[in-house]
Amino acid sequence: MAEPAPQKKKKKKHHPFTDWLSYIALRILVVFLYLFDVETNLKTACLLGRLLWGHYHRGRKRALDNLRASFPDKSEEWLRATGRRSFEHIAMLAIDILFTPRLVKKNNWRDYSRFKTTERAKWLMQEGKGMIMVASHYSNFEIMGYMLGLFGFNVYSIARPLDNKFINKYLYDVRRQAGQKIIDKKGAAELMSELTSSGATLCFIVDQDAGRKGIFVDFFGRKASTYKSIGLLAITNNIPIGVGYSRRVDNRFYFEIGVNRVIMPEEWADKDDPLEWVTAEYTRAIEKFVREDPSQYWWLHRRWKHRPKEEQQKS
Repeated sequence: MAEPAPQKKKKKKHHPFTDWLSYIALRILVVFLYLFDVETNLKTACLLGRLLWGHYHRGRKRALDNLRASFPDKSEEWLRATGRRSFEHIAMLAIDILFTPRLVKKNNWRDYSRFKTTERAKWLMQEGKGMIMVASHYSNFEIMGYMLGLFGFNVYSIARPLDNKFINKYLYDVRRQAGQKIIDKKGAAELMSELTSSGATLCFIVDQDAGRKGIFVDFFGRKASTYKSIGLLAITNNIPIGVGYSRRVDNRFYFEIGVNRVIMPEEWADKDDPLEWVTAEYTRAIEKFVREDPSQYWWLHRRWKHRPKEEQQKS
């Protein structure tokens, strides 16, 4: 029997006055946070992350389920420690976003970051022939776009706007302070080919579940639905894809920023299914850097929500 089509959830209506009050509350909180240095705030964020782990039961269960399936050989103690640490990193990201524009400048970026295997991607971006940079929900993924904007690269980040338009504008403004250019995901489709043709680099977070119409490729030993648009954009415009990451070092506001794979157009030219190959290749590169420190990945994500047809038929 065919499964009934799932009913779409009604989008929650947002009251402008309530949204505005939430925005004011956020701004007051930010003023309070700025009374303390970033390292103190990061320690507080770790505490909040542990509280979230203890009380957000559904999220904790999802994270543990994902970890067990991805690391079947690990002990329950390791799984719980990794999951708890993952929640800490999620909380620390909020502090990172607020403090990055205040702290990281052109003359002191070495105090807060180091770069690893980024030269090839840097020269490709400087050539101005167009490029795609992909990343995942791993550690402080926001600082990569900030650093590229800081040094004047022609980079556009594709982002999903928040429902609260006041908070969304505030956070967008924070990210744009160093020259980072942001495009709302809703209206990005028409602009992407035009921007890459002009020589710009487009940045995407690519580890969301893409639904039933996505391409199912291996990610930690299981098929994960992945968006087709990244591979199609690269293949259609004949431009390379770089796979980047930012990894926190210790518990500090200090990051290793790297590009662990650059996929060139000539690599997929002779493939039977270039789109599937490209999608699987950049997903494999993401898995590689996540495995180096799994505790910095967002395991509570519903990355494996949708299943391939062959799995559904078996069940």
